[in-house]
Amino acid sequence: MKIVLAPDSFKGSLTANEAAQTMKEAISDVSGTPHTVIQKPMADGGEGTLDAILSSVSGEKVKVSCTGPLGENIDSTYAILNSNQAVIELASIAGLVQVPLSKRNPDYSTTFGLGEVMQDALDKGCTSILIGLGGSATNDGGLGMLIALGMKAWDESGNLLGGYGKDLHQVRKVSFKEFEPRLQKVEIKVASDVDNPLCGSRGASFVFGPQKGATETQTHEYDRAMSHYCGLIEKELNKTLNEIPGAGAAGGAGFALLALDGELISGAKLLANTMNLEADIQDADLVITGEGKSDEQTLYGKAPGHVASLAMKYDVPVVLLSGSLDGDFNKLRRKFSGCFSIISKPMSLEECIEQAEYLLYEQTKQIIHFIPSKFEKLINIVD
Repeated sequence: MKIVLAPDSFKGSLTANEAAQTMKEAISDVSGTPHTVIQKPMADGGEGTLDAILSSVSGEKVKVSCTGPLGENIDSTYAILNSNQAVIELASIAGLVQVPLSKRNPDYSTTFGLGEVMQDALDKGCTSILIGLGGSATNDGGLGMLIALGMKAWDESGNLLGGYGKDLHQVRKVSFKEFEPRLQKVEIKVASDVDNPLCGSRGASFVFGPQKGATETQTHEYDRAMSHYCGLIEKELNKTLNEIPGAGAAGGAGFALLALDGELISGAKLLANTMNLEADIQDADLVITGEGKSDEQTLYGKAPGHVASLAMKYDVPVVLLSGSLDGDFNKLRRKFSGCFSIISKPMSLEECIEQAEYLLYEQTKQIIHFIPSKFEKLINIVD
């Protein structure tokens, strides 16, 4: 039987690559049931996007020094595919996981490093840039990134501003006269798993600000500042961008990339297309996917939800294995043939994270034991 393994990461415990490998080992170890196993670790634009792409597409990792989420100098990486396409993961430059809980405050975070890495890619001759936006620590509307790329921003007294979240509140004038000219000839694609606008009740500040350390007062202040900043950018570029779905991604970095004529697309869909996942699923007998936590949001832009859509297209059974299941299970079951938590007994969160590999291994074995005997046949396991 041909089985496609296409899990997302189990955040805090297993990368998508590790999850897929654990599933494969479990399938291999089920006595008397060897199968053809295809590993296609997934992501949706957040943490793990870069490694997920490089697991299926040949490319070169590039080391780069850049500004981190709190303004410190950090070492990061991006990838170059086919000599001219850069793949950049914001989570590895200005990611929430890089900021200790005690230091999470959007006033002091920046996307400046993203602009620096884009500059490095241009210096290396890239003419296409793919940016994964998930998992950011920022709520600066992409101000830091734009400044790193040459935009100027001033306060009401004519002082040049930096690129931190706190500077967003002071912006009264912007100029693109010294902006990076090479970007005019570069294709920018933006992988995201959200469709939120920049401002308003569903905007970047209200929906994602709290997880980045914003207080209730700050979310209101940022939403007002973001709206004013948006108006300045739109007027300067003669564009209307605020209401475009996804503009609110990564604390408004999606908006800033739209201002550069970037194309916002589903991260999961983009990753699946890049690794030609549909072709593997088309003639599969079973698909197994998974993630750290599943609920109704899994069906809207998340990697397992997109995997399930592809499996449904070809009437292939698809199983969801997750660290935890929450919300309305009936909605999940409309897309998944079966939904299972890997937790087999009462455990603390720390224990679940620590034992995630073992728990996923055991639950995968349980699933394979349910495979109808008519499908069982001897086929060598391959990657």
